[in-house]
Amino acid sequence: MPVVRLSGVIGQVSPLRQGISLASVAPQLKRAFAIKKAPMVAVVVNSPGGSPVQSHLVYKRIRALAEENGQEVVVAVEDVAASGGYMIALAGDHILVDPSSVVGSIGVVSAGFGFTGLIEKLGIERRVHTAGENKAMLDPFQPERESDVQHLKSLQRDVHDMFIALVQGRRGARLADDPTLYSGAFWSGARGVELGLVDEVGELRSYLRGRFGEDVRLQPIEGKRGLLGRFGGSRGVGAARPVSGAFVAELAGETLAAVEERALWNRFGL
Repeated sequence: MPVVRLSGVIGQVSPLRQGISLASVAPQLKRAFAIKKAPMVAVVVNSPGGSPVQSHLVYKRIRALAEENGQEVVVAVEDVAASGGYMIALAGDHILVDPSSVVGSIGVVSAGFGFTGLIEKLGIERRVHTAGENKAMLDPFQPERESDVQHLKSLQRDVHDMFIALVQGRRGARLADDPTLYSGAFWSGARGVELGLVDEVGELRSYLRGRFGEDVRLQPIEGKRGLLGRFGGSRGVGAARPVSGAFVAELAGETLAAVEERALWNRFGL
């Protein structure tokens, strides 16, 4: 039985960091569903969320391939399938969890920083020139405007409504009548079963053997490793790279992204 592992923050993919995006996982998914003798494809999900667009694109690709090839999909949640990670898990016709898995977080969040007080203390003057009165909307170096916040919340509601419709369309009558389902809250795997967000507490190998017999074998469908992965997954292994301004800026960006990624995992106690 083909098994595709989707692990990491959704949308954050770079030569230094593993993550999930449609571009990074599409080849694995295509190879998994191309195994015609397999009546089912297993997808292992371990993600605290990330980009709603990439989450939806991956979800849609899994469903499209399943329908094109007439195959079922079973999703097995490891540590967490929250927010966009849960959106991807919805692609499963059957969702397995560990009792201690974390599932849910059906909501939308935007986070950032405001630096107006800091630049004033440093004696820095911010100069912004735009064509279009809203072009500099939510600039972190300018005071926050209520109209900007309301516009952002309107956008969030649109994305949230889409997420809710997707959950209801996929889970249907299995969902419990609980007012907190779409509040952004998250739950243990065991509680997720009670709420109808997932189907059962179980382990992938045991589930597949129960469905298809003791002779079933799991066939991991690995993604192709990039050049950095083949040389140990870090820069500078095998060859020195000159230090330049671009390299320092790139490294700073990677460091900030790593901090944001760590914060996403920490939110769920992981």
